[in-house]
Order: sequence, then structure tokens, then C-alpha cells
Amino acid sequence: MLDLGKLARQIPNMGQQMQKEALASIERLKLAQSLLQTIQKNQDTLIKTQEEWLDRLIFTPATPIEPITTCIDIESAPVSHSVFSADGSQIAPSHHEIAYCYLINIGRIMLHYGQNLHPLLDTLPEIYYKNEDLYASRKWGIRTEEWMSYKRTVAEAEVLAEMACTWVKPPGAHFNIPNLAMTDGSLIYWFLDTLPLEAREQILNPILQSWQQLQATNIPVVGYVSASRSMEAINFLRFPACPHPHPNCVVHCNDIIDKTPCQKVEPLRDATLWSSILKPRQRSAIFRSNSRILDTYHEKQRIYFCYLHVGTEVARVEFPEWVAQDSSLLNQALSITLTQVDKGFGYPVALAEAHNLAVVKGIDRSRFFALLEEQMIKAGLRNVGTSYKEARKRGSIA
Repeated sequence: MLDLGKLARQIPNMGQQMQKEALASIERLKLAQSLLQTIQKNQDTLIKTQEEWLDRLIFTPATPIEPITTCIDIESAPVSHSVFSADGSQIAPSHHEIAYCYLINIGRIMLHYGQNLHPLLDTLPEIYYKNEDLYASRKWGIRTEEWMSYKRTVAEAEVLAEMACTWVKPPGAHFNIPNLAMTDGSLIYWFLDTLPLEAREQILNPILQSWQQLQATNIPVVGYVSASRSMEAINFLRFPACPHPHPNCVVHCNDIIDKTPCQKVEPLRDATLWSSILKPRQRSAIFRSNSRILDTYHEKQRIYFCYLHVGTEVARVEFPEWVAQDSSLLNQALSITLTQVDKGFGYPVALAEAHNLAVVKGIDRSRFFALLEEQMIKAGLRNVGTSYKEARKRGSIA
């Protein structure tokens, strides 16, 4: 039970600290805006500096490929367009359940606007129970629960590409309708960096192949990151803030434990800075991410991003290089993204609905294992049931 009296004595101090931090944030924001103006005057030189000293940096800055203070208005999508999305959820394996297996449930969404067509809203559940599904990852030291989540990421990408390409693929009637494939979250899979090479290839290659299918069918794909905490773009501000002749971090700052001299605006986030610059329905400059894991991506699938003021927030929108380099596709992707946020009252409606379809609730889990038990009994298996521990957790004798 909470001691509200003790909490009440702590809250005033907390409020004072928050007020102090708010004032400090304002100062950091002003400094960041000043550094942006400095970059604007010397951007090409600073990019060359970044390229020259990249292997000796102890931080990872994104590279602006447009003037860093760029603000471009984004129009709403045309009346007729289509949106595709897929999201996943799972039931984790447990030795206390009827059978040791796991389930991945993918929610699919296909929404058509201005075309007088029915939407697609369904789920694709799949059970994984074979030895290669449950135990193969252990040779790399990866737990089954972790491997399950990685497999879910692959399934989401494959389902999204298959659904979108089947609908749009020429010479069908839908090829010339503007369209967009959307995913929830980043397209930069940082978790791959910790995986052994063989395991990484089993996860990454199918995802990149799915994106290649979308590219071949001319369907732009974006990753929508709400409430982004990224500092990749802010990190580029560390070049004009560096007090040394060259940004050789290995020599000058490698043994500094606390903040380095160039971290003048940390912990300011990209989204916070661009929320002070962008007006509603505007995008920022496009940046190329230099995250180390992207070295394993195919060249045209490396990830770029920009910040988009959707009205309720400044969201980070990510896309592969082939989308970034095609201004028509990029504008199509961003305009449909913005329209999706409008229709979803602050969050893309396709992403929200795909999530709602995919999520596995407690009652769904119970029904899944009840169905599994029924089928196992029909198959002639005996001693089917949960462990005593699981059975006792589900009911009380008190």
C-alpha cells in the first residue's frame, strides 16, 4: 500500500526539479537553433569533415542530404489512394502449458479511399512447434522467446509485401493508384547488431527481399515512429560545437567519462528541435542514417528519414534509399502518411487498426490452448494438461 503522506513530501521537490529542467531545456533549444544556423552556412564543409573523420567518431551522426533548415509543405493525399499495413503479436512458449509451442498472429489492413472498394481487415495466425522453430536458435545462444520476436518481424514484412504487391502488381487495374505500405516503428533493426552472422542473415534477408518486392512494384514503404527519442540528427550539431581543430574523438575525447565538449545540447531530442522549426504539415530536411547495422543492408535499402509535423506531434518517418531518391514516391509516401494521421485523429489509422487486429488478449490465449488441448485429445494423446504450477496460478484454494 502506498504511503501517500511520504509521497506528498517528495512531490514539491520533484516539481522544483522539473521547473529547473524546463528552463535548462529552453536554453539548450536556443543553442541548438543557433548551431543549425551555423551549419546552414558551412554544411558542405561539415559533411566533408564527417566523411573524413567518421571512423574516429565516438557518436553516430546522420547526414543531411538537403539544407539542414529545410521546411517543405506536404499536401494531403489525392482522394483515390490505398494504404497497406501489417502488425504482429504472439503467444510465447511455456513449459507449463499443454504443449511447448508459440503462436504468431499477423493483422493485415488494406484500406481503399475514393475507389468504392471494400477494405481488407483480417489476421493470419501460425503455430510454430517444430524442433527447428523451437530449438535451432539456441546454437547461437538465442532464447526461443527472443527468436520468436525476430520471426514476428520477418512475418510482418513478408505479409505486408505479399498483400500490397498482390493488389497493386501490374498489369492489374490498381497499379496507377497512389499507394503506401506502412509499418509501425523503425526500419533500422538495431537488435540485429548483437546477432551472429548466420542468425542475422536468416532474419534480415527475408525482410530486404520483401522491400525489393515493394520496390519492383513501385510501392513506397515507410516506418512511422511516434514519440521518437532519436538524436541522430542532433548529433550532426556536434561538429560546429567541437572545440578541437578536427573531430578526432579517439584522440581528444575517448577517455572522457562525462559529457564531451561537443555535447552542448544533450539530452535534447531530434523531435523536440524540429517541433520548434516546423509548422503543421511540413517536413524537415532528409537525413541519411549512418547506424552501423545499416552496413549489412543492401545499398538501395539503406535507411533515410525526415521529421514530419502531423499536427499532434513531430513524427520521425523512415524510408529506404530508393524512396528517398525518387521525389515523386517520397511526396506520395509523406502525403498519404499525413492523411492517415488526419483520419486517425493523431495517429495513422492503418497502423492502429493493424495493431488492434493483431493483439492477442487473455481470452484469446485461453481459447488457443483449449483448442490445442481438444485437438491433442482427439489425436489420442494422453496426460494432456497444464503443469500443477500453472493450474494453481489459475485458481485459488483460499
